[in-house]
Amino acid sequence: MSSGTTGETGERDGLRPVRVMVVDDHPMWRDAVARDLSEAGFEVVATAGDGPQAVRRAQATEPDVLILDLNLPGLPGVEVCRRLVGSGSGSGTASAPRVLVLSASGEHADVLEAVKSGATGYLVKSASTEELLEAVRRTAAGDPVFTPGLAGLVLGEYRRLAGRAEPRKPDEPAAPRLTERETEVLRLVAKGLSYKQIAERLVISHRTVQNHVQNTLGKLQLHNRVELVRYAIERGLDDD
Repeated sequence: MSSGTTGETGERDGLRPVRVMVVDDHPMWRDAVARDLSEAGFEVVATAGDGPQAVRRAQATEPDVLILDLNLPGLPGVEVCRRLVGSGSGSGTASAPRVLVLSASGEHADVLEAVKSGATGYLVKSASTEELLEAVRRTAAGDPVFTPGLAGLVLGEYRRLAGRAEPRKPDEPAAPRLTERETEVLRLVAKGLSYKQIAERLVISHRTVQNHVQNTLGKLQLHNRVELVRYAIERGLDDD
């Protein structure tokens, strides 16, 4: 997947529209979301109404962002997310889509399960159209997006898990060495800052922040920013 920025009209780097797929088992809701996205300049490459169909169509169309409901017939949304994000769209050649969960549920257990399955963000269906469009733009750019109040929940869960993490074994290989700047960016990622906020804090470009994050993901053999946040918190990089 390209690491380019996303413009105000749903374009990536101003070169092509962000490719989006909408998955929901309610046809009227699914069609309404797809229509709003198309009108905002996104390219809706596919829709799906159940879990197995979602996996097949995502593998075939390779969207940049997958808007995913959790309550799906045939295969739960978290399992759809797990299969697509964990397998790089299943083809072995394509990048995995970034997943934005759009659910009626705001239950903490559902949010945490979605994030653990690989979702980049989580939005409840009571969000406005403008909030959804902005969430898709930010998800395409790699920023984690959460309904207000849920981001703190996720970070808190990672800190809790980090407190239970087992120490590294003597024969376990040391973590790959990061540059000073990569470590600095990683520290701010762990604090929950967006790419834009990190760029402003470090006085560098949004693209440079993305490049540092992508390089770090590669060095650490992690798949997405959610895993990166957990890695950083486990090592105490979110502490001042």
